[in-house]
Amino acid sequence: MKNNDIELSALLEEWRVTTPLPPRFNEQVWKRIEQVDVTSASFVDTVREWLFAALARPRFALAYVTALLVLGSSVGLLQANRKAAHWERELQVRYVQSIDPYHKGRP
Repeated sequence: MKNNDIELSALLEEWRVTTPLPPRFNEQVWKRIEQVDVTSASFVDTVREWLFAALARPRFALAYVTALLVLGSSVGLLQANRKAAHWERELQVRYVQSIDPYHKGRP
């Protein structure tokens, strides 16, 4: 392996480019780079890159996960309260109907 590396290094040192570059080559390369940067930098890509970079930091990742857990728990609690209130009303109606089967209205 070492021998191949030495031979490759020697070969690369001998290699010379003799073909001239086309006119305004550097300018065209930078123009193409700018075009790619502008078209690929959408809002979603920018947010995604920022989020991945931020999540690489442990403190931010912990804060992010904690915020998601609090938000998820809060939403779950609100939905559970609504569902419990609905069932409480439903059970009240069923109780009244079990006592008076001809009762139509809510208590």
